[in-house]
Amino acid sequence: MSNHLSEIFNPEYWLGFFSENLSTWDIIVNVLDIVVVWFLIYKLFQLVRGTKAVQLIKGVAVFIGIRILAELIGLHTLSWLMNQIITYGVIAAIVIFQPEVRRGLEHLGRSSFFKPTKKEEREDEQMILAFDKAIQYMSKRKIGALVTIQRHTGLDEYIETGIDLDADITGELLINIFIPNTPLHDGAVIVKNGKLAVASAYLPLSDSMLIPKEFGTRHRAAVGISEVSDALTFVVSEETGGVSLTLNNDFLHDLTREEYLKIMRRELIPDERSVKGRKSLWQAFIDGVRGGK
Repeated sequence: MSNHLSEIFNPEYWLGFFSENLSTWDIIVNVLDIVVVWFLIYKLFQLVRGTKAVQLIKGVAVFIGIRILAELIGLHTLSWLMNQIITYGVIAAIVIFQPEVRRGLEHLGRSSFFKPTKKEEREDEQMILAFDKAIQYMSKRKIGALVTIQRHTGLDEYIETGIDLDADITGELLINIFIPNTPLHDGAVIVKNGKLAVASAYLPLSDSMLIPKEFGTRHRAAVGISEVSDALTFVVSEETGGVSLTLNNDFLHDLTREEYLKIMRRELIPDERSVKGRKSLWQAFIDGVRGGK
């Protein structure tokens, strides 16, 4: 396996794909081979974008870069060391990140090259309308709320801290959960696979100094979960009734009904834009949410 890796990182190996001794057909096949490999790498980055696995891939890229540089310069000992790390590091990474690998493969299995069905779109829209009903009720009465919607990154470690619900998503249930002085009102509700998975869950608090001081623990928890996952989280402030959203470390606060609904539909209802790549929450906001474009 080490010999194969050495060939991959050897520039002469790649130049051989376009050797003058090859026929036109062989060159076409080699070009197609390279294009397919880069397409698979691109799809891999799309799959892990916004997840903790991105940090792992960055680390692997650093080792590969050092390996190529060592080969070009002629640092044989360093090159050999990088070979060993890359060879056995792949096996170690699979063992260490087994839950993430499993979730990634499950997500890949659920992926489709076709547009989502009308049934899926209706279910997502019904979920958003349930959120909207609860937000409107709680915002007017200044009832604090914190709801996190799991997307690609698994939230099992945080789900385990909550109280099991496994309930259908309705506005009425969300309102009842967050009524002050009830057993479940303190903590976060986590939504998983179209269900209210748990209530009263604990989320990681952000240490960011960029969060304005007027925002409390709920908002720091919302930003905190956005720093470690791609979950979409909404918060209703018990002081002002203001509505905030967090996603991928973006924090938008004091949103109007039209603004948060537009972002929720953009992020939670799959469509053709998911193939082209989504903008960040902040980019989506400045590109027209405030202006209603």
